[in-house]
Amino acid sequence: MKQAFKTVWNAISTILVICAVLLALVLAGPRLFGFKTFAIVSGSMEPTYPVGSLVFTKAEDPQDYEVGDPITFMADEDTVVTHRIVGVEPDEEDSSIIRFQTKGDANEAVDGALVDYRNVVGKVLFHLPMLGYLSYYIAQPPGLYIAIIVLVMVIALGMLFDHWKEQDEKERQQQNSNAE
Repeated sequence: MKQAFKTVWNAISTILVICAVLLALVLAGPRLFGFKTFAIVSGSMEPTYPVGSLVFTKAEDPQDYEVGDPITFMADEDTVVTHRIVGVEPDEEDSSIIRFQTKGDANEAVDGALVDYRNVVGKVLFHLPMLGYLSYYIAQPPGLYIAIIVLVMVIALGMLFDHWKEQDEKERQQQNSNAE
């Protein structure tokens, strides 16, 4: 019975650790290479980026953005949007200032306001479907608290398993010394 529990626990803990490492690599790893991640929470870019996708963006020189590029930008202080560039408009007075006309793939009309190049976070380079739900959930309470609790529980259970293993080894050593 004890051995069966250990085998099951070993398998479960290994799977949990692998999942945690993979999740950390997917969510945090790209940041090491200059990527920023954003969850798609509306259907304006479907079918290209379905709701729940996690998009990976990377900042580029504003001069390199072209019509057809999907970009992520700050629409205002609190709103991040991912839409496609449908027009590039340099400023009439200062050609170094560029503004982009954008549109969601699923939207019929272009966005109401031009996007200043300084508000562009980056160009979308790839996406992972469904992972945005998880990213969005654990980025704020209560998901953040649940993620922390699960992490603490996995660590505590791992320590408990190590304690049981040490106890078993002590019992075996004691049995061996008593048998002699």
